[in-house]
Amino acid sequence: MDVAKEPSTIRTSGLGSCVGVVLYDESKKLAGLVHVMLPDSTLNRTTQINEAKFADTGVKAMAETLKRQGALRLKAKIAGGAQMFQFTSDKDSMRIGPRNVEAVKTQLRKLAIQLVAEDTGGNSGRTIEFDPATSILHVRTVNQGVTQL
Repeated sequence: MDVAKEPSTIRTSGLGSCVGVVLYDESKKLAGLVHVMLPDSTLNRTTQINEAKFADTGVKAMAETLKRQGALRLKAKIAGGAQMFQFTSDKDSMRIGPRNVEAVKTQLRKLAIQLVAEDTGGNSGRTIEFDPATSILHVRTVNQGVTQL
């Protein structure tokens, strides 16, 4: 979880089943990025929780951080949530990517943050970079090139 203000950019790589969540305020040229690994903090297996790791805690923490830094009207763009491996089981616990995407969207709705664009699903990894100056999210997908959201 990190924050950037123009002229800096913010990026994360290695988004497989993880979801990169960018929250930003266009007018303030301010953005935050959280790399969500799991949908729900109840899946935590240690006594200490890394709030950035989970959709239910990370999205809220990022929104609060940005508001403390002066953000007024947040919007969101997301990428990732791939199903990286094929399983013969239909168990929901194996569908981490799709579950991460849905959990992120649920948190955005709870916080009344508009989801402006997304590049989610599929079975390829992604690297994302967001430019707070332009509000453009660059998504590089393995074997598919770069798209802009």
